[in-house]
Amino acid sequence: MISAYTGTQIRAAEQPFLAAGMGAVLMQRASYGLANAIVDELRSRGRRLYGASVAVLAGKGNNGGDGLFAASFLAARGMRTTAVLTAGAAHPEALAAFERAGGRVHVLTDVNAGELAAHVAGADVVIDAVLGTGAQGGLRGAAAALVDGLDSGASRLVVACDIPSGVDADTGEAHAPVLSADLTVTFGAAKVGLLADPGADHAGRVQVVPIGIEEHLPWPSLRRLEPADLGQLLPRPGRRSHKYSRGVLGVVAGSADYPGAAVLACRGALAAGAGMVRYLGPPEVANLVRQSCPEVVCSTGSVADTRVQAWLVGSGMGPGDTDQLRRAYDAVESGLPVIADAGALPALPDVLGPQVVLTPHAGELAALLDRLGADYERSAVEANTLGAVRHAAALTEATVLLKGATTLVASPFQDFYSQADGTPWMATAGSGDVLAGIIGALLAQVGPGVGRFRDAGIDPDERWAAIAALGASLHGLAGNAAAAGGPLTAGRIADAVPGVWAGLTGTLRAQ
Repeated sequence: MISAYTGTQIRAAEQPFLAAGMGAVLMQRASYGLANAIVDELRSRGRRLYGASVAVLAGKGNNGGDGLFAASFLAARGMRTTAVLTAGAAHPEALAAFERAGGRVHVLTDVNAGELAAHVAGADVVIDAVLGTGAQGGLRGAAAALVDGLDSGASRLVVACDIPSGVDADTGEAHAPVLSADLTVTFGAAKVGLLADPGADHAGRVQVVPIGIEEHLPWPSLRRLEPADLGQLLPRPGRRSHKYSRGVLGVVAGSADYPGAAVLACRGALAAGAGMVRYLGPPEVANLVRQSCPEVVCSTGSVADTRVQAWLVGSGMGPGDTDQLRRAYDAVESGLPVIADAGALPALPDVLGPQVVLTPHAGELAALLDRLGADYERSAVEANTLGAVRHAAALTEATVLLKGATTLVASPFQDFYSQADGTPWMATAGSGDVLAGIIGALLAQVGPGVGRFRDAGIDPDERWAAIAALGASLHGLAGNAAAAGGPLTAGRIADAVPGVWAGLTGTLRAQ
């Protein structure tokens, strides 16, 4: 499991070392790790080391010092190094080491920003070491002009030192202009802002370099499940399991306008291991579900008369689907775990509970927050996804999953997850319905296996956010498997789930 921390948490963990006079040691560890990461990245790309050119954009603080020391190490490997001092000064010891290693130094001004941008653009490697985790806001003045003047270069490797300049380490907000990195080498632990959009858009691949402060870190602000975690958390049937003990999911989804949403939600649930799926809805939609998924038990009855372990509500429903919306409301009032998607979101009570998982996209989340009295536009949600999902969880007391390139999950217990396992090809109609089905099936199966959450370091009472993150990751991995680098449909995502599941739990047999 990847643990991520705010800049404040990282600085607090560093403080005992700084008080003991070990600041220079931490900087040497960070800069040496940064240099080695650049060497490894160049080699993995089949690029030369000796004679390659490196340009460091160095601020006046410790971040700039890390970049300058790293460049001095690279100079010892035969690389040609240049530094652009963006604030007219730099960390003294690091600058001296850089000059001793033969590096050339330029001081950035308003006058030479364009000239230096052209010079930096021609480098093989650009190290962004201007602003660190403690910076407020983004680049200004000549530094902003320099970054604005860097056109995108296909062959240039951009490496961010700790965090891309202009990205907020605590929230992931991005203050333009930001030089998007191919690789971010971050020190001590991952920063929250690297795992939340829009910061994640600029971070590229994130590599953590240990520097010795790790044992002093507190409980993480955000976590990301990795494949080993998924294999541990995915439910497994026991020898004497039967369809009812495996988890029964009730589905209230679909409408005359969007009957396919019900089908895709049911397919996602079946693929994710539900022992039985019961569908409630209009006769014409029930007939389509029955034809497409003969395993599903279909009914036009009520929530009160349907025995299930969890509910899925909302996919493919609109404000005019009064009978379905009544069922959705009743499902939430039942007290059982519920995943509420799309059309159900405007019709639910304002205050819910952690066992209710809401799955909005950015526009739906903005509308939900607006209904609850928070003034949000979609653009505001997209500019600070972590802040928006945190706010929604606090207001609704529900678990909130914000769908996107990076999926964020927040619980009212202030438990946060970030998953980014999918592919852009998953931006296709019905993908969210399959996701709802996957998470619904996992909610229905949670009962017998609560202990596995404790074993994974997750409080069983706070398992709902982990289940949502688990479903999002499984959905993303299935999408990647189904796409194989090209277009796909939502149905193919559902079809790929069992194979991905088997691989994660170690039961996939060699053909």
